[in-house]
Amino acid sequence: MLVEVCANSLESALVAEHAGADRIELCSELAVGGLTPSYGLLKAVKEQVSIPVHVLIRPRSGDFTYSDAEFDIMLTDIALCKELGFEGIVSGVLNKNFTLDVERTRKLKSSAGHLKFTFHRAFDWVKDPLKALKLLDDLQIDYILSSGQQKSAPLGIDLLSELEQQNSRVQIMPGSGINSSNVDVFISRGFNALHLSGTAMIQTLTKSPPISMNSSGFLSDDYVAITQLQNIKAVVAKVK
Repeated sequence: MLVEVCANSLESALVAEHAGADRIELCSELAVGGLTPSYGLLKAVKEQVSIPVHVLIRPRSGDFTYSDAEFDIMLTDIALCKELGFEGIVSGVLNKNFTLDVERTRKLKSSAGHLKFTFHRAFDWVKDPLKALKLLDDLQIDYILSSGQQKSAPLGIDLLSELEQQNSRVQIMPGSGINSSNVDVFISRGFNALHLSGTAMIQTLTKSPPISMNSSGFLSDDYVAITQLQNIKAVVAKVK
């Protein structure tokens, strides 16, 4: 069984390799489900990690329906991954009605070329997962990362198993909430790949800072923070 580790830093990637992982999904910002890593992180991981690395292509947090400008950024990031020599990408695009955006997924797949392609957990939002599976299979996607449309893969095991039984080409890769205490379930169900982060929160400061830099108001699945023209103009008008 292939073990893919979601690594959010160079340190995490090196630990995953040392622990015997087969592959890394490289991203940043696990708290929002992962975002495309910086160029510096990409370069460092490529230079120091020898196992295959698939890079998350997701330009922002929130939903998986992107503007034309955001989609162009995704294509540019894929081109960079190809230039740097990575083995695969991880991405996904939906329509606002929670159906698969077939045309844009096809464009991402075409841009990726020879790179392996994983359709990520945007799949867990689609309203007809069996239909989406067939469409992704037709697009020759390599993997689908999914929790079985539940908060964790152990809770979604029945749908994951159904997807695994019905697919013909694309591999179903369970992910979210998998650890040593429940991995036997996925082994017994016959999956060929699984995904986990294996993380723990490590304290970095000896005392709490005077104010928090975290803003819970920006954490949303159905809203995106965008600078507003009138807000900036009002300030500029007063200071200029």
